[in-house]
Amino acid sequence: MHITIAPGVTLYVDIEGCGLAPDGPRMREKPTLILLHGGPGFDHSGFKPAFTALTDLAQIVYVDHRGHGRSSRRPASEWTLDTFADDVVRLCDVLGIVKPVVLGQSFGGFVAQRYLARHPGHPSKVVLSSTSHHMGLGRKLAMFEKLGGPAVRAVAQAFWTSPGPLTWAEYERVCRRFYNVTQPAGDDARLRTVFNDEILFASAGGEQQTMNLLPGLAAVRCPVLVMAGDEDPVTPVQDALDIAAAIPAPFGRLVRFPNVGHGAWRDDPQAAFAALRAFLAEG
Repeated sequence: MHITIAPGVTLYVDIEGCGLAPDGPRMREKPTLILLHGGPGFDHSGFKPAFTALTDLAQIVYVDHRGHGRSSRRPASEWTLDTFADDVVRLCDVLGIVKPVVLGQSFGGFVAQRYLARHPGHPSKVVLSSTSHHMGLGRKLAMFEKLGGPAVRAVAQAFWTSPGPLTWAEYERVCRRFYNVTQPAGDDARLRTVFNDEILFASAGGEQQTMNLLPGLAAVRCPVLVMAGDEDPVTPVQDALDIAAAIPAPFGRLVRFPNVGHGAWRDDPQAAFAALRAFLAEG
């Protein structure tokens, strides 16, 4: 469905699972889990069907960021982390969602970090999954070289220092297979994605180059779960360590997954969903 959150701004939203579940003589209210997808330029489809596994614990809200996927494109001046973060609040206001649990994966984790900084009292909990607080190019390149050698490092460096159609095509061909230890079968997942490369190049070549999200984490006032794969080349585990250290006690916790790459549920769904279920179930 398309939800209007501001004049001229519609977000594509899909909702899975009930918010009120029959529980003996009463209706039990489940938390609402809002999933912020990675990218930039991609859509929410990467969460499906895996996150259906959590519908017994939470109502799941899938959303395409403004300008992404099936949401309205909007001018490039609106493709900013601040705008995407504020859209979480706008969407909740329209849908009547109070105290959501917000999960940000990769680029969605950039958005979730800005959301925490700008709206610290809004969420009940936040999950920062396979994400970074800065460009951290040196760490990226070191991991790509570790996993694929100097040639892979060179292709990664070419894209991240000069994002564009040619460097992206080569990055897709050479580097993306190192994102995960377990490679998905076939190309169906990629074909299902509605992709906007204009946002990818604008963000990767612009705001991501200079962002520093750590100072905003000092505002955190809710539990935050940081999830990181030890073999992730694009958001290396060292970035997750920095993020967890920047979150004030007692709110932050870090879960590292060995032999796992980008998006822990892709390589080790049993361990990743066990961590998420435990976090969701905490009072």
